[in-house]
Amino acid sequence: MSLPNEIVLRPRFKIDLDRSNQEALKSFEDAKTTQSKFSITRIDDHVFIKRPRHEQQFWSPQLDLEIIAHSDNHSVVHGLFGPKPAVWTMFMFLHFVVAGLFIGFGIWAYTNWSLGYDYMVQLAITLLTVLIWFVLYFAGRMGKASGKDEILELYNFMKQILNI
Repeated sequence: MSLPNEIVLRPRFKIDLDRSNQEALKSFEDAKTTQSKFSITRIDDHVFIKRPRHEQQFWSPQLDLEIIAHSDNHSVVHGLFGPKPAVWTMFMFLHFVVAGLFIGFGIWAYTNWSLGYDYMVQLAITLLTVLIWFVLYFAGRMGKASGKDEILELYNFMKQILNI
């Protein structure tokens, strides 16, 4: 699997299977007990694969799978790679804070400009938020790049379990 060099911080994929979703889910249930390299959690039609807690780092990815039944002998696997949910939530929260500051200081700078007051401080902070957003974006890209090998391991493990 190749990771595109697009603006995608959480790569997704879709695979058609020539077997029922219950058979595929059973494969993951069986793998829980027969291997210890990955931690597997299943909730209904969703499977979460990640490294054991003692091997995880801050940017360690996990693989979220949803196996949807289309017919008795056909199902589709929708996969999503991403960091732990707590890391992703913190990352998105920081993005929203920066966006809020950008809007707030942008409005304040415009108001001061339209009233004829000094607005350089507000304008500088508005431009600083743009710089902070770029830093956050590139930090996410570096996190994705640092976890690329782990992403490939998770993907290959999934393919091995599903016999693809």
